[in-house]
Amino acid sequence: MLKNRTLSVIIPAHNEEATIGDVVRQFRAHRLVDEVLVVDNNCRDKTQAIALAAGARVVEESAAGYGHALRCGMDRATGDIFILTEADGSFAATDIDKFLSYIDDCAMVLGTRTTRQMVGQGANMDRKLRWGNVLAAKILELLWYIPNEPRLTDVGCTYRTLHKSAWRIIRDGTREAGPGFSPEMICEALRHRLRVIEIPVHYGRREGGESKHSRGLLAIARTALKMFRCIFRKRLQRSIPNARRGVEPGLPAVTAQPATGTQHV
Repeated sequence: MLKNRTLSVIIPAHNEEATIGDVVRQFRAHRLVDEVLVVDNNCRDKTQAIALAAGARVVEESAAGYGHALRCGMDRATGDIFILTEADGSFAATDIDKFLSYIDDCAMVLGTRTTRQMVGQGANMDRKLRWGNVLAAKILELLWYIPNEPRLTDVGCTYRTLHKSAWRIIRDGTREAGPGFSPEMICEALRHRLRVIEIPVHYGRREGGESKHSRGLLAIARTALKMFRCIFRKRLQRSIPNARRGVEPGLPAVTAQPATGTQHV
């Protein structure tokens, strides 16, 4: 619990029996975490049983895909603050403190895996992936430079923190089933003028299995195409009128003043 607010760690999982137990225990051991919620996304192995034994609450989502799993998790989590992470052991629970240092000033805090000094040996982040993520982030940054002026280097990082109230605001604007859900969350937050920042996180070697979206050049290209398509689709959507932008008491926005002139979000 953080200042009378509860914390839910949300972990989407598809056949992650090799790693899910250690990941659940690691995040449950953090002194501020109140709930670890594992979303069983059509697992055909022992993921659910191992997660339950490790102390997680498990919910099921039959619609396949990372986006569907996370939407289910955030809809059903009990916490006031959500921490989204992976089931493969590549992210460290110790970075929770870093996220929470900023969450009072932002609606969403994103992790970035593009800081070389924070990437562990054997991590799935070679030069192609790192610069591909930077390129996608800079395109998103440019498209939303006015009026948001975001500073981003990794729109694909799945380790992030947001207020439950921020999820309520952006939820209806999300529809991506797969990896495009990560940049879609950012785009929708920017459309609502919510304050989004990025911080470096530790990124280590996967403890089991292999990435479903970056296990080869073709898979990387497909993932990148989905992300770019999502980013441009969101930017071409009609702007949200000031009166319809999400407003939650105490949720930081980019500006306290309504937009004027011909600016579009």
